Amino acid sequence: MLLSKRLGSAGLLLGLLTSAGCTKEYLNIQPTDAVTASNFYKTQTDALQATTAAYSQLYQNGMFNYSLWAIGDVMSDNSYLGGGGAADGIEFQQLDNYNIPTTNPLTTSHWQRAYLGIGQANQVLLRVPGIDMDATLKNRCLGEAEFLRALYYFYLVRGFGDVPLVLTPAATAAEAAALTRTPAAQVYDQIIKDLQDAITKLPATYAGEDLGRASKLAARGLLAKVYLTRKDLPNAATQARTTIAEATAAGKALWPNFANNFKVEFENGQESLFEVQFKNGLSNYSTDGPGSVMNEFWGARFFGSPYVVASGGYGFNVPEKDLVAGYAAGDTRRAATLFAPGDLYPDGQVQPTSLVGNPNGYSIRKQYVGRTDVNNWDSPLNFPVLRLAEVYLILAEATGPTSEGLEAINKVRRRAFGLPINTPAAAVDYTAATPNFTAAVIQERRLELAFEDDRWYDLKRTGTLVDVMRAQGKSIQKFNELLPIPQAEINVNPNLKQNDGY
Repeated sequence: MLLSKRLGSAGLLLGLLTSAGCTKEYLNIQPTDAVTASNFYKTQTDALQATTAAYSQLYQNGMFNYSLWAIGDVMSDNSYLGGGGAADGIEFQQLDNYNIPTTNPLTTSHWQRAYLGIGQANQVLLRVPGIDMDATLKNRCLGEAEFLRALYYFYLVRGFGDVPLVLTPAATAAEAAALTRTPAAQVYDQIIKDLQDAITKLPATYAGEDLGRASKLAARGLLAKVYLTRKDLPNAATQARTTIAEATAAGKALWPNFANNFKVEFENGQESLFEVQFKNGLSNYSTDGPGSVMNEFWGARFFGSPYVVASGGYGFNVPEKDLVAGYAAGDTRRAATLFAPGDLYPDGQVQPTSLVGNPNGYSIRKQYVGRTDVNNWDSPLNFPVLRLAEVYLILAEATGPTSEGLEAINKVRRRAFGLPINTPAAAVDYTAATPNFTAAVIQERRLELAFEDDRWYDLKRTGTLVDVMRAQGKSIQKFNELLPIPQAEINVNPNLKQNDGY
């Protein structure tokens, strides 16, 4: 049984552990049949359940199942909202148009879900060391928790800037409500520390029911990405180089076929370093998983008989024309990433030249699952958080147009054009004479990682967000490089000062 199939009950378990109790003295009766912090965290099974629960926020509303594709792509030049008109998806429209109130549900849930995940990881790190259990498995649980805490904080600090750095569970509600924002530099230092320690504790790969858990390769690859974000290019290069070497030793490699990264049958496959695990058949019409909503929300909006998505796609997250134009002739990533007018669906239907909310006729293929049992916001297709191809691009950006950097990006490009990955190809290879090499790498990231929630963060870290989005006609201001601190959080904790401009 894969990790993704076990998250539901474990997530509920930790929810019970962190629920507030009644304050009435006559109701303060110790339960004899409930799971509490005092009677849990006793056995190896408890440790595994608690660790598994820390993954549960990843597939929910505020993280990869809803908020992050709005932030990572709709707020970038990759896509615009689309949908059914002026009244459709107001919360998404606010992000798309950079008119974001402090009460926006997407940014609010992003903050809250990330901190719930951090809280679950903190419980593991606090309590699992005291459990009498297999030492290797204990180390793995702690490494997984460190990786997850780092991942949650990586999204928070990039999105909101200075955020409270919480490393142990708050003892009281008053303590939690008195937190202040920690400088971003300190948050990054903790992310790096967590990942460095996780690398020493985690296995390189998993098998069987543990597929999908955080590995040493995931931690090291994420560390390379963190260093790149911090503009620490030497350390980014070192970690990317080592990740590639260790991945190769563990049997990891780029798929010869780019599209294999986005097929259910190849989930957690040879190129994957970390994925959010989804499973269908357990929920209907919920953005809180464990099924993915992306097949439905990104599906072509209401055409065909039957619909190409079982209950009718919503047509959100529409590819921008200049992204489409960026794929050169022969680049196989375009067909794997996009449905274009005239493309056939598995049942023989044809993508039309225009759709509701989408006059250009392009839709996203990456998260499309052509199965009749996938409906009601309930797709089984995992979401790629980190792939080996991205690590090659990190190495290329960090080392520049050196022989190492050129070979790294050229492997990705050769695969994109259906060529042998390790064989030089003058028709597609970059060389030391390639002008604006860093810009070329960023463009390669855009094409390779489109709709994998990366583009907004890339524009931010390269200092191009404002200019690029103004060129798209967006009324963006400099302060929009950060998201607003949720007003709901400030209401309960006035120490959380709002970001400038909001």
